[in-house]
Amino acid sequence: MFSLTRADGYQLSTDPDRLDLDRVHHWLSTDAYWALGRERETVARAFAGSIGFGVYRPGDGRQVAVARVVTDRATFAWLCDVYVDPAERGRGLGTWLAGAVRDHLAGLGVRRILLATADAHGVYAKVGFGPVDVRHWMEYDRRVKPVTRKDPDPRPPLTVEA
Repeated sequence: MFSLTRADGYQLSTDPDRLDLDRVHHWLSTDAYWALGRERETVARAFAGSIGFGVYRPGDGRQVAVARVVTDRATFAWLCDVYVDPAERGRGLGTWLAGAVRDHLAGLGVRRILLATADAHGVYAKVGFGPVDVRHWMEYDRRVKPVTRKDPDPRPPLTVEA
């Protein structure tokens, strides 16, 4: 397990027993644009198969931020589900958390960390993240997307052969 304490007393830990998954589920399923409506069981399974990073407030130890890393712990990692409680924002916790994740993974030998964000580019840029070269990346996306007459589904229909 990895732990770190900031000068002002905030603690970061990868101890899975410290994660408040009920709180994390609430944050993600009700306030995180990328995970709205995510079921509690899905959150639990996702964190069980990943490295979870919790940030805990000085004094009472209440969890105030979270990040999840999907990784082989050797070459590649995907940083996701980064969330800071709205009451704790503005204290640099998101930047500190992203930097600590980066440094911890570097210590494992991980050389590439990816993430996706719609609105926090500045947070991640402060700790060295930059845009990807989209010419090299592809994806297969099975998320449900609304299909309208104006926006038809470009994927070919699935067929079953006997």
